[in-house]
Amino acid sequence: MPWNQGGGGGPWGGGGGGSNGGGQRPNNPWGGRPPGGGGGGSKGPDFEDLVRKGQEQLRRYFPGGPGGGGQGLSAKALALGAIVLVAGWLATGFYRVEPANVGVVLRFGEMERITYPGLNWHMPYPVESVIQTNVLQVNQLTVGFREGNEARRDRTMLDESLMLTSDQNILDVRFTVQWRIADAAKFLFNVASPEITVKSVAEAAMRETIGLTPMQSIFQNRNTAEGRVKESMQQLLDFYEAGITVDQVQFRAVEPPQQVIDAFRDVQRAIQDRQRAQNEAESYRNDIVPRARGEAQRLAQEAEGYRQQIVARAKGDVAGYEALLEAYRTAPDVTRQRLYLEMMENVLRGNQKVIIDQNGGGGGASGQGVVPLLPLNELLRRPAPATAPAAGQPQQQGAVR
Repeated sequence: MPWNQGGGGGPWGGGGGGSNGGGQRPNNPWGGRPPGGGGGGSKGPDFEDLVRKGQEQLRRYFPGGPGGGGQGLSAKALALGAIVLVAGWLATGFYRVEPANVGVVLRFGEMERITYPGLNWHMPYPVESVIQTNVLQVNQLTVGFREGNEARRDRTMLDESLMLTSDQNILDVRFTVQWRIADAAKFLFNVASPEITVKSVAEAAMRETIGLTPMQSIFQNRNTAEGRVKESMQQLLDFYEAGITVDQVQFRAVEPPQQVIDAFRDVQRAIQDRQRAQNEAESYRNDIVPRARGEAQRLAQEAEGYRQQIVARAKGDVAGYEALLEAYRTAPDVTRQRLYLEMMENVLRGNQKVIIDQNGGGGGASGQGVVPLLPLNELLRRPAPATAPAAGQPQQQGAVR
């Protein structure tokens, strides 16, 4: 099929002949001859002329330029240029992930894979792109206050810090939350505003914990309350699939509002005094009760020993009486005399005695029948007297008849 070999002109055709004459460009942007123009042939676009003129434009940007031997742009030069362009485009896909980061590769805006620290490559833009996220950095947010600097103190945010306890008391609670990214893909695509989400979750978890706990328990068990808030936050963030891990929840301040803080401190001091009195009473009880129990046990053991002693003695007496009865039945006179002598021995054993011989020396009131007695026992028990008694005057003692 023959092509229209119209005259030269601009790259859109144009040409010398035709009804326009004088080499003026036709109104047709494709270089065809205008309707009604001179000369025959096809009225479609002249593609060979377009290719030729395009080659002339390319020669101006490569060595050889226009008029360089009249030859067209070689196929090797075109291939080399294409290779250089493609290589340069592919080289833009290399990127380096920092040690604390991970790279999230997106393909046409959709998450494709996760890359780790080091040199990596992805399909160049606009096919793939990468977002680097720091997963080792510990982020901190404050709830209930805003940190100041050296020239300005912390600013309290009452709309965040005032909370109601289970026993209907109002507390001013200020705390900090430390968190980090656990899953970069979930962090980037599941939550629109991660910091706002973490703050809202922290405030909600703290209000829930404070609302279920009495005021005194919060003051006495801060660590327990912090652990409950951390656990509740983690459950909510996992439910949202936020890809965030809560490392620590720490109270900055837990106190009543400034308007009632003086009265509250008075109550706290009274509670401390009561607790101290209770501790002292408990200590006294712990001292007295064991001692009383020990005394009671000692008395019980002594009573038991006395009971056993009396019972054993009574049994022994009964056995002795039974033996005497048997002996008396066997020999009444002998037994009667023996009992008399034993009784007299027991009676006279501890008394001082004077022996009088009724059959000697005439007796009578003159006392001639008194038998002199040397008190050896008295001499052994006491030292010798300073003055000896007169001779011929024996010591006399009470008489027993």
